Amino acid sequence: MTTAPRTALTAITAVGAVGLGAAIWGVGVERYLFTVREHDLFVLPAGSRPLRALHISDAHMAPWQHRKQRWIASLAAFEPDLIVNTGDNLGHADGLAGLRRAFDGFRGIPGVFVHGSNDAYAPAPRNPLRYFTGPSKNKPEAEALDVDALDRYLSDELGWVGIDNTTTSLDVDGLRIDAFGVDDAHRHWDDIAGLAPQRAAQQQVGGAALTIGVSHAPYRRVLNAFTDFGADLIFAGHTHGGQVRIPLSPKALVANCDIPLDQARGFSTWTHDDRRVPLNVSAGIGHSIFAPVRFACRPEATLLTLRPIA
Repeated sequence: MTTAPRTALTAITAVGAVGLGAAIWGVGVERYLFTVREHDLFVLPAGSRPLRALHISDAHMAPWQHRKQRWIASLAAFEPDLIVNTGDNLGHADGLAGLRRAFDGFRGIPGVFVHGSNDAYAPAPRNPLRYFTGPSKNKPEAEALDVDALDRYLSDELGWVGIDNTTTSLDVDGLRIDAFGVDDAHRHWDDIAGLAPQRAAQQQVGGAALTIGVSHAPYRRVLNAFTDFGADLIFAGHTHGGQVRIPLSPKALVANCDIPLDQARGFSTWTHDDRRVPLNVSAGIGHSIFAPVRFACRPEATLLTLRPIA
């Protein structure tokens, strides 16, 4: 064999070995490396006691995912004062059984939630290369999930408030927190026009120590509207942080929505019409059962410590 073919074969073998190692890591290791990302944010009125807000998103729960269930359950040890759930809780028709094992320790903690499409419809196999051409298309033949049973659990048993296209006010350790949210913008279930008068009425009441906007999918139209509606802090999920990323790159390869790729994961600032609002986009805890991989993008929850403005 001449030098050139031998060199080419060596290069191909090396690339194949790297690819195989990355696949083994992403499928067999990293998707189980659950992590808590922590941030301090100075947004509460002066003199307030700090509050802990736990942001959980995209559990995509299947009943056999016991490691994930145990890890989510362990988050109760942080003793959060507020839970913000940005949807896609279910990943299987029987996923609610796993969610009970994961979420039961949060009973009685004030919380809000919105839906992602996988709270209503089961995931389906997809060609991953299509994500590079734009946000994924909806599949009308997807199996319907029991979203009503999910909502009864989240609302009636855990005590959280669903805020799809509506508003609510919570008492969190003596502070009033106003919240508003939209249903899954990826499915165009968001109703910003319908939310606007509700939010205006909420603003007229006044007196909130903090106002949060909550969306599953961080589309620009939603983030801009939330900024206009006076949110002090915005929560979203959906992107999975890109799920597979280039190590150390500040940008995701894909976001499955139109948010800038450098804001598809983590804590950043959303600016619209000269107003700047803190934005937390969770990379999420789970993944579709048809895409069981994470690479350079660990599964996560976020613990935000909300502190008083000095």
